[in-house]
Amino acid sequence: MTEAILVQGRRLQPADLAWLRALIAAHPDWHRTQLSRELCRVWAWQDGVGRAKDMAARTMLLKLERRGLLVLPPRRHPSVNHRRGRAFAPVAHDTRPIQGPLRDVLPLTLRCADQGPDRALWQTLLHAYHYLGFTTRVGQSISYLAFDRQARPVAALLFGAAAWKVAGRDRFIGWSAQQRERKLHALANNMRFLIPPWVRVPHLASHVLALSARRLAVDWPRKYGHRLALLETFVERPRFAGTCYRAANWVTVGETTGRTRNDVHRAITRPIKTVMVYPLRADFRRHLQQAEPCS
Repeated sequence: MTEAILVQGRRLQPADLAWLRALIAAHPDWHRTQLSRELCRVWAWQDGVGRAKDMAARTMLLKLERRGLLVLPPRRHPSVNHRRGRAFAPVAHDTRPIQGPLRDVLPLTLRCADQGPDRALWQTLLHAYHYLGFTTRVGQSISYLAFDRQARPVAALLFGAAAWKVAGRDRFIGWSAQQRERKLHALANNMRFLIPPWVRVPHLASHVLALSARRLAVDWPRKYGHRLALLETFVERPRFAGTCYRAANWVTVGETTGRTRNDVHRAITRPIKTVMVYPLRADFRRHLQQAEPCS
């Protein structure tokens, strides 16, 4: 290999690959976690709060091995991905109808559901009632549960990493491929949004979306050390019209081509979806196009 390649958001030179191969050869007794941690240390690969990006490093090493560019030591334990989609003990929850005008359920309380009892309830709701179900999360993400004034759950949401390439979104931002490489971390994807089927409250969905956007603007930098500039979501047609997103001031910027969200497959393999975005700051274009990291 004589040219740089882009893997896991990092541009690798031939010298970088040579160093990785030498590191593996010099430490045949190391397991994969040791290799990824050393890589993070030497390359100073950290998130905004100083934590080593160990999972990103391990994913990069696996991608390089799949391309035949290096050989990793054998796995010592099964991958955690074997637990993805595995059945879990559902949490009991009240499914009595919640109906009426929005004012009857306000004020809402939005709670982070990344751990503890709220996480178990969040998993249960998505697994049982969302058409895409629930799978293990990988990478940066924040989940929320919304509760009405009687502490009944009325919505569940998940925000995670943005898709690598989306033509309509990228035109809307107006950034180059190089700018996207540097600033994709300043975008987050609304990967799941659920209003349970027993909840029938007009305008609730758009209210929850607005509330979660405000919370995310505070919670994301607190957890990951950098601000978000833009949110994205993909609304599957014809299953959904995206009405609640439009009511919450999300903007339609195009349609997907049917490829998977990380552009792994070149053949159309997924339903066409409407691409919608929501700026979290008025100067989002300037921040996403500038050379230095977003503050």
